[in-house]
Amino acid sequence: GITMRYKTTMKNQKIALADLGTDYVDLYLVHWPVPNHHVDAYKTLEKLQSEGKIRNVGVSNYAVEDCQELIDAGCAPPAVNQIEINPFLYRKQTIDYFRGQGVVLQSYRSLRDGKAMDHPTLVEMGKAHQKSPAQILGRWCVQHGFVYMPKSVKIERMVENGEVFDFELSGEEMEELDGLTTPETLTAFEGLYRKCVNRDTTKDGTMEGVKMDITIG
Repeated sequence: GITMRYKTTMKNQKIALADLGTDYVDLYLVHWPVPNHHVDAYKTLEKLQSEGKIRNVGVSNYAVEDCQELIDAGCAPPAVNQIEINPFLYRKQTIDYFRGQGVVLQSYRSLRDGKAMDHPTLVEMGKAHQKSPAQILGRWCVQHGFVYMPKSVKIERMVENGEVFDFELSGEEMEELDGLTTPETLTAFEGLYRKCVNRDTTKDGTMEGVKMDITIG
């Protein structure tokens, strides 16, 4: 499970180094802010960082309140927060907070798992720029300054996803894409967050320790 204790974290990191055949990793992430455990896991990674085995400590799926919990516990802000970012889940309050802390935002589901490729706004912009809807999504990430890491197993898609540096979206187009996030999407995100922070732990399926009032925007 992902309930991380000191010994477990140390052991997992040693296994990771052995598997990679290296003495250090550039970036190591705490995957979810598991209640009552993620701060200790993060502090363990900071210790490994001080020993030179990790260059940067980051997090994934952290809300504002999770990061503030780390800071209140005396931890340094993470180098990276890897969260879902795309025009359909553009959480500006959250993004502004992390940037204010000097945290790099890395986007996953940048292309929304391919589920928005027929959206009229993306199709229209794609035609205007002679680009695919996926490339419009990628360019939106790049122009916002997010770390854009699309995922595909097909070589042609990998090439296509990387071709986002030879055109630019206008300010009006960026604003239109920013506006695709709806209250319903934010509510769905909140429900998924609550479900997943205890996933694969002994508390799976419960709300024990889960933050019920987080910044969702």
